[in-house]
Parts: sequence; structure tokens; C-alpha cells
Amino acid sequence: MEVGVLAVQGDFAEHIATLKGLGVEAREVKLPQHLDSVEGLIIPGGESTTLSRLMTLYDLREPVRSMAAKGMALWGTCAGMIMLAMEITEEDPVPLGLMDIGVHRNAYGRQVDSFEQDLSVPCFGSEPFHGVFIRAPMVNRLGEGVEVLASLPDGEPVAVQQDNLMATSFHPELTNDPRFHRHFLDLVPVVAN
Repeated sequence: MEVGVLAVQGDFAEHIATLKGLGVEAREVKLPQHLDSVEGLIIPGGESTTLSRLMTLYDLREPVRSMAAKGMALWGTCAGMIMLAMEITEEDPVPLGLMDIGVHRNAYGRQVDSFEQDLSVPCFGSEPFHGVFIRAPMVNRLGEGVEVLASLPDGEPVAVQQDNLMATSFHPELTNDPRFHRHFLDLVPVVAN
């Protein structure tokens, strides 16, 4: 299995390190041809407006949309969640429109308002997952068929899945806990080919 990590901006190196720690071939994706051999793609956290513009500049938007439509597993973390969304509350950036969710950028505040929170993730069992939220987006609309994997204590969804698409408001790659990466890898063989 080879998984790509969009490497035009953001914290792609941390995702690659986690994947390699799980024994998975991980590849930086910077151009459309880098998608040719990957079976799944992670869109990392970073700055969503910059990420969107660079995806357009490097002609990555349509190939990623096409591969998602063919069933390739995609996971967006933080800014990646914004990019996967069907709609966002702001005019910029323009999301890919793949996952049936609405998202509000930087909903929890600025950089100084970043926080950490232990999360209950029922599909992982009883051990909580430590979420790192940095200028995190908020899911403000869930479409039909979108499953909530984890929520904040107030019920606000922060990890969602729809078929071959997964999105998290937080940064699992900034922890030593690979369970979200493993969960994503479980999506890959089911939808590949």
C-alpha cells in the first residue's frame, strides 16, 4: 500500500512520519503525476487559503476530485477538513466540495485560543484520543450519510466520515497515537481499485 500526503504546504512531514511508523509507504504529493501510484491521500493541516491556491496552481484540484469520485480514500485534517467540505461559511478558500459537510473556519478562535481535549471515539474503544486543536474548523452542517466518529464534550462533531472520506478538526499527526491513521488505512483497501 502506498499513501500520498499532499505536500504543498502545512504539516505533511508529521503525517508521513506516522505512516512510516506504521510500516506504510508514504509519498509526498506535489504534482498531479504523484497521485498515479497512491491508494489513499491525506490533505494535512496548514493554512487553508494558501493550500487552496497552491492546489489550483499545481493543477491538483481536479485530479483529487476525480480520484475521490473513483473511490480513493481521502482524509483531511484541520485545513484539510475545510478543503474536503461541500461548503464553508467564508467566500475563500474554495473547497473541493467532496464531503457533505458545512465548515466554519477558525471557529474556535485564533492561534492563542488553540486547545487540547481528550475525545471519546467509540470505534476505538474506551481509551480516549488526545485531540490537538489549532485554529480549528467547526462542522456546522452534517449531510445525510455522514457519520460522526468523535465529538467534543458539548456534542460538537470534530471527526466525521462519509464512505471513503474522513475529516478531523484536530491534528492526530501531532500526537504519538496512530489510531486515526490506522482507521484511515482501513478505508484504503475497501475502496481501492
